Amino acid sequence: MLAIAGLKAKDIMGFCLIHRIGVAAAVNASQDGTDMIEERSPLPTLQGQRIHLRPHREDDLSAFFALYSDPKVMRYWSFPAWTDIAQARDRFSTALLPPGANGIHAWAVAGADDALIGGLTLFSIDSSQRRAEIGYALQSAHWGRGHAQEAMRLALDYAFGVLRLRRIEADIDPRNQGSCRLVERMGFVREGLLRQRWLVAGEITDTAFYGLLQEDWDRHAQRA
Repeated sequence: MLAIAGLKAKDIMGFCLIHRIGVAAAVNASQDGTDMIEERSPLPTLQGQRIHLRPHREDDLSAFFALYSDPKVMRYWSFPAWTDIAQARDRFSTALLPPGANGIHAWAVAGADDALIGGLTLFSIDSSQRRAEIGYALQSAHWGRGHAQEAMRLALDYAFGVLRLRRIEADIDPRNQGSCRLVERMGFVREGLLRQRWLVAGEITDTAFYGLLQEDWDRHAQRA
């Protein structure tokens, strides 16, 4: 994740919403049995004021590699910065798949020119429990402009409103104060510290574990 606003995404595809974060199972039914989302539905584009979340395209590979090869972006992630574009190819091919194919909702964060400037992923979706995890990364040149917060808002509206999830979780390196502040501004509650949870490039790190309930998000939206 980002040094300012990144989570540690689990090493599923190199994304991760806000922490070290993808979706393990497609959500297809709500608790009352009504459809939530079709497993093979195409990933929608979510439009914000300054950025938008869109599906990845074949021509995003170079920008995808540049994002995850930046040591500043990867400082608090669950794997080291890439050094060769070959390291990006498998995860990039996963990002291109439709949501139902791999259980991951992986968006490219794009600016006004539609170029990829980051990634945001919903993953480990548990349809029976209506729960998921979230992660993101943003090019360091775009830090400090509110883009991560806007991307998060779009994804959380989708997760609670369309997927009808009940809970979103975020795994953040507690040294990543920028990311901790971001999720707290979005209404996440710090629920605990998991000690020595990660070993990355020989460094042992902890997890600050955050949770956001649908009612938390509703209250946050009313105040915003």
